[in-house]
Amino acid sequence: MSICRVTSVKMLGITITNHLSVGVHIRDIVGKYAQSLYALKLLRNHGMSDDSLRHVYKAVILSKLLFASPAWWGSTSAADKQRLEASIRRAVWSGLYAADDPSFSELVAVMDDNLFAKIQHCPHHVLYKLLPDKTDHAYNLRRRSHSFSLTVKTGSRNYINRMLFKDIY
Repeated sequence: MSICRVTSVKMLGITITNHLSVGVHIRDIVGKYAQSLYALKLLRNHGMSDDSLRHVYKAVILSKLLFASPAWWGSTSAADKQRLEASIRRAVWSGLYAADDPSFSELVAVMDDNLFAKIQHCPHHVLYKLLPDKTDHAYNLRRRSHSFSLTVKTGSRNYINRMLFKDIY
């Protein structure tokens, strides 16, 4: 029995390459997105109302694009982010998403903030033990989004580091 070396692995529906890139995952979900968008256009041609189509788009297609985004957003390249934003623009052009609704990066930021708030306030959360120790400062120069000590920043790919150092400058 020999062990086969692979260049990518799919964990919980997210494809990660051996270079910690999620470009393959982005390509896959954008391809599936295009197929789903075509299906919605067929539903529109068969008489489904625009309001119902928007609800289906947000509930089914957008949720597939955003699935586990806090886990992979830090590993996306600028080109991957542009592809995701282009998919949202395509939905706006098709009339399935309002132009004044949040962009893809704004939706991911909201999801990141919600997850980080849940991690901070629930000591039983599986990621809570990865947070650094809390600090208590006697001064209050500006409001911080958390009370954890800042460690040496090792990069922006790690979700916890990304959230700890978010908006500190």
